[in-house]
Parts: sequence; C-alpha cells; structure tokens
Amino acid sequence: MSRYVQKIIGSLFKLCLFYRYGEIVLLGIKRIYDKASITDGKRILVDRLWPRGVRRSTSNIDIWLKDIAPSEELRKWFNHEPKRWEEFKRRYIKELHNNSALKNLRERIAVEDVTLVYASKDNRRNNAVVLASLLKKTAPKKDEKKNISKIVADDLEKELQASY
Repeated sequence: MSRYVQKIIGSLFKLCLFYRYGEIVLLGIKRIYDKASITDGKRILVDRLWPRGVRRSTSNIDIWLKDIAPSEELRKWFNHEPKRWEEFKRRYIKELHNNSALKNLRERIAVEDVTLVYASKDNRRNNAVVLASLLKKTAPKKDEKKNISKIVADDLEKELQASY
C-alpha cells in the first residue's frame, strides 16, 4: 500500500475515533510493566521514582514527569494503604493545583494522544488515576474545542494538494 493511501486511511481512522469518543484526543493510563501499544500515543511516566526492574533504554517511555508526581512526603504517608485513599486524592489534587507541570501536561494532551504510565501494583488507587480524573474533569467543554472533523478534513485536503 502506498504511503499516500496510508495517510488517507490514517486520517479517516482518526476522524472516526474522534467522532466515536467525542473527544479531541485520547487519554489513557497504563502500568509500566504492561506491554506498550501502538495506540498509547505519548507514554508519560508520572511517578517520582523510576520503577524497579525497568531499564530506561527499553521502557518505551517518551517523557518522565517527576514534577507532577505526589510529593515525597505525601507518597510516603499514603504508602498504598486503601484506607488512606480518599485523603490521598484530596491532598494530591491540592498539590496539583500549585503545580506548573500540570499546565504543560494539559497543553500536550490538547494536541496528541497520551497514556499516563505508573508503576503501582494497585490499578485503582494510584496517582495516575487521580491525575487522569482531574485532567478529564478540567478538559475544555465541547463548544470550547476546535471542530476536529474540520481540522482533519483540512489536513487531508492539504496532503492531497501537495501530492499533485
């Protein structure tokens, strides 16, 4: 299949995804020990410490945002104890509101698919879950978002004109 046809199919596929989910980009969370997927987009590690047993050279991590992770004190206090989960969420969200790295992450999410990667064994109670829920709650409303179908159609038209 020619590169040109692949671009068209890719653009149409993106358009279908955006209509299907009603979002401009996709945001996911995944454990670092799980296999990376082509649909992950940018893989961003959101832990303060590098995960045990994972080589940096083979981790498939695009960006390591240490600054967006919970503070050392909060991480040690939480210690992954389920009874402290609600208080951890409240404290971590409070920390995030004063965090400049959150703004950078929001800007990145606005332009590309992102998967927040974490190392915790608990899939339901970790900082990536709190961060993802905060990002989804504070995402722009539908009427504030750009019309993605128009953007994809314009890009497709430019590619077609450039190929002739």
